[in-house]
Amino acid sequence: MGYTHPTRFAGVMGNAVLLAQNFVAEVTNEGCLAVDATSGNGNDTLFLAGRVGTSGKVYAFDIQPAALEVTATRLKEVDLQDRVVLIRAGHEAMDVHLTEPVDAFLFNLGYLPGGSHAVYTRPDTTVTALSTAVKLLKPGGRIAVVVYTGHSGALEESQAVQNMAGSLDPRVFGVLKVQFANRPEHAPYLILIERAIAKDEDLAQQTDC
Repeated sequence: MGYTHPTRFAGVMGNAVLLAQNFVAEVTNEGCLAVDATSGNGNDTLFLAGRVGTSGKVYAFDIQPAALEVTATRLKEVDLQDRVVLIRAGHEAMDVHLTEPVDAFLFNLGYLPGGSHAVYTRPDTTVTALSTAVKLLKPGGRIAVVVYTGHSGALEESQAVQNMAGSLDPRVFGVLKVQFANRPEHAPYLILIERAIAKDEDLAQQTDC
């Protein structure tokens, strides 16, 4: 898939998230269209906004008003709000708001850090969102999913995500599962998806957005 791990991935808090960001960074440049499927506290949204530049666009979804408010505040603090569209909706509704091909998706599953543990992503809606992401993904585009297994319902969601990703046509999609071997059993892991570029497609056109 043309992906190499960053030089440093040991001893870093939230390293699964950093690995996910590094994965999509390679295909997210000036003018690209990117999606943060779960805006949360805005970390991935800000990261993507910094990558797409002034001519790009980021769509960020979340069902919790508090998450969108935090994200909006953080965007304004660094003057990146004009390149981000914040949408109060679950990521399963992405197909309602997105019609153009997308260069990169970031999913950070689970619950809002610092928020209610009773509100979290669920297997059915997550699989629906991932299916939409796969359909909208440009040739050469990438999807990174940070999967957690320590909260209520997380094991079912984890299995559903793996089943869905594992069913993708290997002639069209590359799929990796990245898991730390020396971390606790419930440590987050990654599902990384890349859509292949067909022989008759222009690689330069895909990577330059």
